[in-house]
Amino acid sequence: MANIKSQIKRNRQNENRRLRNRNVRGAARTAVNQARTVFEANEPETKEAILKAISTLDKAAEKGVIHKNNAARRKGRLMKKLASFENGTSAVAAKPAKKTSK
Repeated sequence: MANIKSQIKRNRQNENRRLRNRNVRGAARTAVNQARTVFEANEPETKEAILKAISTLDKAAEKGVIHKNNAARRKGRLMKKLASFENGTSAVAAKPAKKTSK
């Protein structure tokens, strides 16, 4: 336990921020998982679910809860799935084969 007054206050602030960030991070994770589920089920509202997940990720990155590159990476993966959904191809077929450098 901290003995210094400023560190005691810093611990209180960190705990409050952790709880606040936890809600935002959880909401982003839930939105992404729901978008993946809708995509796997091949439902017509796939586009809306993916756009909602992207919006949630943007908000989390804007608040500093997740890193902006982390959000960009997740959004890119979702957009790739959305593109394959709109083209009518499966997600597995859209994935290119690995290249070997030897």
